[in-house]
Amino acid sequence: MEETLRLNETGVSPKYDYMDALIDMNVKQGKMIKIIAYSILIVISGTGNIAMLIMTIIRKQKSKSRINTLVMHLAIADLFVTFLMMPLEIGWSITVSWEAGDAMCRIMTFFRTFGQYLSSFIIVCISIDRYYAVMRPLQILDVHRRGKITLIFAWVGSIFCSFPQVLVFHLEVRPGYTYVTQCTTHNTYPSHVYELLYFLFGITTVFWFPLCVMFYTYTRIFVEISRKSKEDRIRRSSIGFLSRARVRTLKMTITIIVVFIICWTPYSVLSLWYCIDRSSLREVDQRIRKALVLLRSTNPCMNPIIYGIFNIRQRNNTPK
Repeated sequence: MEETLRLNETGVSPKYDYMDALIDMNVKQGKMIKIIAYSILIVISGTGNIAMLIMTIIRKQKSKSRINTLVMHLAIADLFVTFLMMPLEIGWSITVSWEAGDAMCRIMTFFRTFGQYLSSFIIVCISIDRYYAVMRPLQILDVHRRGKITLIFAWVGSIFCSFPQVLVFHLEVRPGYTYVTQCTTHNTYPSHVYELLYFLFGITTVFWFPLCVMFYTYTRIFVEISRKSKEDRIRRSSIGFLSRARVRTLKMTITIIVVFIICWTPYSVLSLWYCIDRSSLREVDQRIRKALVLLRSTNPCMNPIIYGIFNIRQRNNTPK
């Protein structure tokens, strides 16, 4: 299925335009490009995240490193996206209509957003962990306990934020077009206001809230590093009050977050544009909209590459 704006992948869908679906049946070239692109992403992301998961499990057995635990959960989250959301996009593009029934419609739309929420929330956990590693380096016991609590909140929060999908999505058949059956939110909301509220809830929790947390934590980290650097009169990149392992880990997590922002920001801005002025957004070239959706989907592929770059030459200097 290809919806008018394809914005429901954040967790909230506009009303399905059946005529767009019928038109899309004939747009074979665009569908083929999308299918090929997602197939390539599945191979890259699947291979990379499975390798990252195995590496973090092995490292976790050798050392009780918090960052390895967090990266392991990030790999699991990205695997949810890779093996649940991406194949669903491919299948939906091939069939156009939904052929799996109402129950699978609700279940798959839940998991379609669950991995995205979990990935975003795990990155929030990483930001919080790095914040306390720099700002409160001596509170080891509290940091370990806090790390476990934040991970629990990430998993429970992802379930909570994804569960409304089960309620708003359902099987819908348009009279006169019985051969077009869709998994959609059409006729769910009592008014357009409720639709927009749910849409804003989805894009805020999956992107804007994590972005605010990242901005606060890393701003404080940079301020603290700058202050310590001036106090100690250190001009080298490996700052004195941080071990080299922590400097490397900090650089890795910053890179993960920057890539997250690059992949998600254009799509999120487009989503807000949809809320403010839907009619003008329809004038944007559909290829651009599809490209921004695909850019967001590349995020799970980038995390294992970043992890590999920062750890491939590591020997025995494990971050704590």
